[in-house]
Amino acid sequence: MEAEERKEEGTPSGETLEAAFGKLDQMLETLESSDVSLEDSFRLYKEGMELLNECSQKIDRVEKKMLQMNEDGTFREF
Repeated sequence: MEAEERKEEGTPSGETLEAAFGKLDQMLETLESSDVSLEDSFRLYKEGMELLNECSQKIDRVEKKMLQMNEDGTFREF
């Protein structure tokens, strides 16, 4: 069960949001360097956009699961 919960916490590619954001930071640093070829730049850009989309989808799912406390102290999804 713990593995199932961890998979749900990650992006569709199986990474946690923190790991995905770290990977995006690394990609950005590589893209900002002058040593990267045009072909590698396009490949990194495409991979980064796909990863960013996965992160966005994960955040959307989490937002939908968030709970709001009612006046009587109980929770409801919104």
